[in-house]
Amino acid sequence: MLLRDERDELCAIGRRLAGTGLVTGAAGNISVRSGDLVAVTPGGMMLDRMEPADCPVVNMSARLVEGYRAPSSETPMHLALYETTPAAAIVHTHSTYGAVVATTMSELPPIHYNTLLLGGVVQVAEYATYGTPELAENVRAAMAGGKRAALMANHGGVTIGRDLEEAFENARLLEWLCGVYVRAKAIGEPRVLTGDELAAVVERGLRPPEFPRVT
Repeated sequence: MLLRDERDELCAIGRRLAGTGLVTGAAGNISVRSGDLVAVTPGGMMLDRMEPADCPVVNMSARLVEGYRAPSSETPMHLALYETTPAAAIVHTHSTYGAVVATTMSELPPIHYNTLLLGGVVQVAEYATYGTPELAENVRAAMAGGKRAALMANHGGVTIGRDLEEAFENARLLEWLCGVYVRAKAIGEPRVLTGDELAAVVERGLRPPEFPRVT
């Protein structure tokens, strides 16, 4: 089986995403890249019920290399991000607070310095129908400049990482930041950190870990 370890980990992360409430039902999708191959979750299947053989493997041209199930409809978005970022793994969720912010805002304001771990202010990609080249391009634009996360208008969130564990933890952090903002907004106007305040945190060493150099 091609990418057996990677497909095993897709299933493990899928169970964790469902268990933490970051996805419900068959919503959301995950992928991991190894060289020119990408293992991705299948379309229309609950992430906590997958087995490794359920996860198809595609190449960077979206051609099915191995597997009997169709790849997720969001595979074009995953491949677009692999082409333009150094990501080795991607997690897409339909988390509650992420969807709330993505439905109402053009960006997630930096109300906590841990925003820096996601590469800075999280942008909300313009709306486009799921699974389309337009959505892939909008998300790619929102992730430009070294971002580790983006929200998708009226949809959900997407995070990248050096591996699946990091992409998953970035998804958890994104949802936490969205939750803090939504709850703070309910009791008053959240105080947003200034550029100087964020720069001071960077000077103290808080920044996202570097992706491995491609050789």
